[in-house]
Amino acid sequence: MTRPDRDPGHEAPGHETLPPRAGVGLKPQHYRDILDTRPDIGFFEIHAENYMGAGGPPHRYLETIRADYPLSLHGVGLSIGADRPLDRDHLARLKALIERYHPAMFSEHLAWSTHDTGFLNDLLPVPYTDETLARVCAHIDAVQAALGRQMLLENPSTYLSFAESSWDEVDFIAEVARRTGCGLLLDVNNVHVSATNQDWQPRDYIARYPLVQVQEIHLAGFTPDADEAGRPLLIDTHDRPVDAEVWDLYAYALSLTGPLPTLIEWDAEVPTWPELFAEARRAEAVMADVVQEGLRHAAAS
Repeated sequence: MTRPDRDPGHEAPGHETLPPRAGVGLKPQHYRDILDTRPDIGFFEIHAENYMGAGGPPHRYLETIRADYPLSLHGVGLSIGADRPLDRDHLARLKALIERYHPAMFSEHLAWSTHDTGFLNDLLPVPYTDETLARVCAHIDAVQAALGRQMLLENPSTYLSFAESSWDEVDFIAEVARRTGCGLLLDVNNVHVSATNQDWQPRDYIARYPLVQVQEIHLAGFTPDADEAGRPLLIDTHDRPVDAEVWDLYAYALSLTGPLPTLIEWDAEVPTWPELFAEARRAEAVMADVVQEGLRHAAAS
């Protein structure tokens, strides 16, 4: 499908919100396909750190695509959970990018990736302690004050738990949102990965989650593996289609929240445009099914 011509009354970029539809991550491999076909898709998401240069082809393509589609900005470099001050230069570059493209949403991870000697190319979990809670809240407060807008916080994918944690993850995230006023990004794939790796129930997690604060959902693929004892171990790789169990968990989450902007994350082994677009279409089909099921229940009650 192609995107219909824009309504002349289309809102200015600074006032857009993401529609309750599916979007995909914007990849250089797909620039030309998108410009040639103008697909009927809800939005595009970019990783902030990929567009912090001043110019060049990435910005020329992004400016053209941004003129026709809402944009979600996803950060991977703020290191919200790090036991060190925020990188003010990085925050300034992020602010400039937001002022340039006016994304409808900006999100970051509940994780850390920096230390005194450099930057780690990974998103590492944090222990859920009172000390971490105070630090994460202070960092989010500083980010939101610097950017002049709300930030969404994404739940992590984890492979183990910290012995020193004194908070449950759901309670920890809910308290962060309560103290800072940040919004939340619910990564359903991360819930499934963490639940499998740590042997807890993903539906219980979602049922307890502060869903009223959730403004966006992420879906992705994972790589199945096994630990040294032969138990299932899932790796959050974003390199393949969304798994059937994650689709089921997504439908369950939507039954509690209603339709929400939903991103298909596919960051490695990037497929052709038609394959990625098909994943987005599937997410919209799940949204439609959930809405129809809700209407049937309402009619029967």
